[in-house]
Amino acid sequence: TMLRLRFGRLAMAAAPRGAARRTMATSYKKTVKQLTEADVKGKVVFLRADLNTPMTKEGEVKVTDDTRVVSSVPTIELLSSMGAKTVVTSHLGRPKGQVNERMRLAPVAECLSSHLDKDVKAVPDCIGESVESAVSDMVDGDVILLENLRFHKGETKCDEDFSEALAKSTGAEVYVNDAFGTAHRAHSSTYGVVSHIEGPAVAGLLLEKEIAFLSAAVDSPKRPFAAVVGGAKVSSKIPVLESLIEKCDKLLVSGGMKFTFFRSRGYSIGNSIVEEDCIETAKALEAKAKEKGVELLLPIDVVIADAFSNDANTKVVSVEEIPENWMGLDHGPATSKLYREALADCKTIVWNGPMGAFEMDKFANGTYDLAECLGELTESGALTIVGGGDSVAAVKKCGLGDKLTHISTGGGASLEMLEGKELPGVAALNDA
Repeated sequence: TMLRLRFGRLAMAAAPRGAARRTMATSYKKTVKQLTEADVKGKVVFLRADLNTPMTKEGEVKVTDDTRVVSSVPTIELLSSMGAKTVVTSHLGRPKGQVNERMRLAPVAECLSSHLDKDVKAVPDCIGESVESAVSDMVDGDVILLENLRFHKGETKCDEDFSEALAKSTGAEVYVNDAFGTAHRAHSSTYGVVSHIEGPAVAGLLLEKEIAFLSAAVDSPKRPFAAVVGGAKVSSKIPVLESLIEKCDKLLVSGGMKFTFFRSRGYSIGNSIVEEDCIETAKALEAKAKEKGVELLLPIDVVIADAFSNDANTKVVSVEEIPENWMGLDHGPATSKLYREALADCKTIVWNGPMGAFEMDKFANGTYDLAECLGELTESGALTIVGGGDSVAAVKKCGLGDKLTHISTGGGASLEMLEGKELPGVAALNDA
């Protein structure tokens, strides 16, 4: 199977809607499925996985959510079955170049062992003698896990010496990247090390799957194509909003960012969150959508509260009637109904960012209603993709994860793909 990966900046010139409306640079990347036993048997494979899992905050350090560990298992099993000596690497948290005892990967190695049903040795460092020794003890089919890459400052700086040390210490002959969550970072383990490994550099099964789904949405969506964008800030989503206006037929906006749009329309928003320096941007985005013939929808009612608390007094009001000293923390039932109607005929839907402060039950209905709606549309044949971050947590919280087509493991990476950017971790791989 050849994976078709498409990237590149969008051509912004006005063009007819549909396939011909933009040009993207196209590249074809090799995947782990194209490797033969001869490519890997008896060889050391450097596997960059994403095992950045939530851990207990106090007491014994344990994995609290094994989703990412489970996601990495198919690639590891495939390599192991072909007789590779698989050296798994990952980061965990943000230790900022220093050893942090609560961010060691030994508990993750235990978790991985239980899912692979084989012993996975945790190595106390990711470069140096302990790694060389652990690798020399490996037999075909073995799996080891190196220590947190980010205990070394060189990892996030893509330091040349550190990149070389990763390759040299492991003696890797093949490189596999299966960490979509960090594919948008040019770090030593996702980018720098590749030039120091002589053999093939390919995408793992998870990376392949992520990019296949996101490419389908970005490059050749079945129409009508809708994007639902939430989250607190317009500023962090400007590039993705601009890019989506070039591609989609409908754009539904909510979350905290809706208040910046309301301010740009001259509405009073009380104590709601607003980005003053993005008011003109919001105005420009609405104008651009209109010019492109994209239906841009904003909420028509909001759930307001007299404090940022689950115990606050709340009421539902029209978006033009938010009183002083009250703040909007979710969109209301009329908006949920409007959005449901707008999405009813859509064949491709991408969702990024929650509709409100869903962590508090009083302000979770907008997000839950949307997740439920997407679940029903998936059942009717629509392609539904949730792009990373808080929206994934929201979907999990309401127990609808298995009802959607694809839930992305990478927040920043999925956003950058939706923007049409090239991901360094993918660019580094061999063309097929």
